[in-house]
Amino acid sequence: MAERLTVGVAARLSRYLQVLTQAKKMGKDRISSQEVSDYTNINATQIRRDLSAFGKFGKRGVGYNIDSLLAEIRKILRTQGQHNIALVGAGRLGQAIVSSPIFAEHGINIAAIVDSDPAKVGQPIGNLSVSDYGRLSELVREKNIIVGVLAVPASEAQQVADDLVSTGVRIIFNYSEALLDVPSDVQVHTSNPAVELLHALYFHLT
Repeated sequence: MAERLTVGVAARLSRYLQVLTQAKKMGKDRISSQEVSDYTNINATQIRRDLSAFGKFGKRGVGYNIDSLLAEIRKILRTQGQHNIALVGAGRLGQAIVSSPIFAEHGINIAAIVDSDPAKVGQPIGNLSVSDYGRLSELVREKNIIVGVLAVPASEAQQVADDLVSTGVRIIFNYSEALLDVPSDVQVHTSNPAVELLHALYFHLT
């Protein structure tokens, strides 16, 4: 089997996939690495390096064929980019995250869902059933989970982050409004809509 992608490369390929999908919807056939760079803020040289690692796709001055590059990136993520994640929180937000196809398309597999509410434990969500939060550490080991997704109230987020870090998880996607205090070797990505809006406004106002 081909060597597993690092999470960083998989994340960048996922961004390219989003841009290519959007460009195709807009009726474009080809796209240059500079255009992809403009949309993702990833350096064009880095983009060319990422893509050339998997074969020859683009022609200098002509750019990439969107259809063939889309197919190739999907294949790479499906075969080499599979990363197992644990979702903490089986409420409305957690259910929405599970039902979205975006994770699977980007090579991310939701391998476990946990919740501390006894009424939710055992309930089916997607093709999984909710496990008791007390089994988090065991599930991380058993299912080789490397990413934790927090879909919990802000008041619970820090404790969940601490528990994930203690199990060895080093990448956390935080869907709460909490500011998480984690060790320097842990990456936190906050995806709360209000926070995203603040970031966008900050960039426009400074």
